[in-house]
Amino acid sequence: MSLIEHASEAPASVVRLHERDDVAIARRPLPAGTEVAPGVTLTGPVPGAHKVALRAIAAGETIRRYGQIIGKASAAIAAGDHVHVHNLDIADLEGEAHEQAYAKDYAIGSDVVPVTPVASPATFMGIQRPDGRVATRNYIGILTSVNCSATVAHAIADHFRRDVHPEALLPYANVDGVVALTHGVGCAVASEGEALAMLRRTLAGYARHVNFAAVLVIGLGCETNQIDALIEAEGLEVGPRLHPFTIQQIGGTTRAIQEGIRHIHTLLEEANQVERTPCGAEHLRVALQCGGSDGYSGITANPALGIAVDKLIAHGGSAILAETPEIYGAEHLLTRRAVSPAVAEKLIERVHWWETFCRVRGASLDNNPSAGNKAGGLTTILEKSLGAIAKAGTSPLEEVLEYAEPMRARGLAFMDSPGFDPVSVTGQVASGCNLIAFTTGRGSAFGCAPVPSLKLSTNSALWAHQSDDMDINCGALIDGEVDIDTLGEQIFQRLLTLASGDCSKSERHGYGQQEFVPWQIGVIT
Repeated sequence: MSLIEHASEAPASVVRLHERDDVAIARRPLPAGTEVAPGVTLTGPVPGAHKVALRAIAAGETIRRYGQIIGKASAAIAAGDHVHVHNLDIADLEGEAHEQAYAKDYAIGSDVVPVTPVASPATFMGIQRPDGRVATRNYIGILTSVNCSATVAHAIADHFRRDVHPEALLPYANVDGVVALTHGVGCAVASEGEALAMLRRTLAGYARHVNFAAVLVIGLGCETNQIDALIEAEGLEVGPRLHPFTIQQIGGTTRAIQEGIRHIHTLLEEANQVERTPCGAEHLRVALQCGGSDGYSGITANPALGIAVDKLIAHGGSAILAETPEIYGAEHLLTRRAVSPAVAEKLIERVHWWETFCRVRGASLDNNPSAGNKAGGLTTILEKSLGAIAKAGTSPLEEVLEYAEPMRARGLAFMDSPGFDPVSVTGQVASGCNLIAFTTGRGSAFGCAPVPSLKLSTNSALWAHQSDDMDINCGALIDGEVDIDTLGEQIFQRLLTLASGDCSKSERHGYGQQEFVPWQIGVIT
């Protein structure tokens, strides 16, 4: 059941999500003196999407939203007070205390509900590859082994830009474009270390991605991340879909650019020989993301997307939730849905890794939420995580993946990643996702070639103000214009049309090439 369905009867000015909640959420900016519950009047103005205390709360007392702990009162709070960074923080709920607070709730597998497949799975118009996989887009990609070859890669891709040289791809209507995906590393790292292995895993995921008809891999020639070693380590095969070379091998920048352009001209004719045909929804893998979240995210767009995800999985499809720092404090809701102890334990281990990773660097997981998240009403990482996890619906958690690790099981997976959207989505696409569903309350502008990104606005004000970046207005839910099941079905249907070739707003703006950002985890020497 979606969290929004737990909302108790309350005046139209606020929404209370669970009967145990100590706070309600303002549906719109509210002036001082507004009655928000029987006997509870605002002591001061409260912005829309921000929290209001429904009872007196003593300093040090835990505070609940979604029926779950989101932090402790850092000062005494009166009924009707605005609850935010000035009187609520994570306190001692991080690290060992965090585990003690939530260990009893892990309840591994206790909430697993088997998926009931639909009788007649949905279809979309996909591009079937010779190996049986199905693409949602048809690009030619240019990857780089190292930052030193980025300029050459972009010069080659620019030759085929439709907005600069529209004639270059005019004969190839079935090719969505030629994109260069470059990065800032690839050298001065340990040749046998985790950082290089992670980069290679990411590049290999893109090299074999179903949405690429073919890929060039371009290096400088002397870098740590040697292309031959990348190909061998990741089991890639040089051939019709994979064409590697280096600038030093070819004879310099000018010749490398010319060679790349020549290569792509030889690939375009075959890449264009595709057609879209009806394909089952089981071929869809959706990357679940939220960025620029606000206090409405966990009420509107995220739970509505969760319903769409449950529908997709019932139709045989898959989805990947990610951003480990943004499930912190809510991971017990996922362990309850884990299909095995091994899956749950791997998730818990990744949370512990992040606690250690932050502690030894003098950081805190509560550094997330961002300034924009806080302006939008989110106060602690626990609160943000509880809303973020709603994107994953209620389906069983089938597997937990390392960053950019290929997805194996069908259904819902979790992938370990940072909370920074470009880094996280890059890993999800490398894992095999061919669609992205991205919720935002503050107005994130994002795309990730070669995969289309669907943008879901959490509130109607954002929809009105930044509509040329948004695909669906989930603010209609809190406005009372649509119910959550209808909205979830709308998102599911829009995913099918997007997979069938209909462009998203971010694609029309040309987002996607600069947002390729592999996770840089290693020491640069």
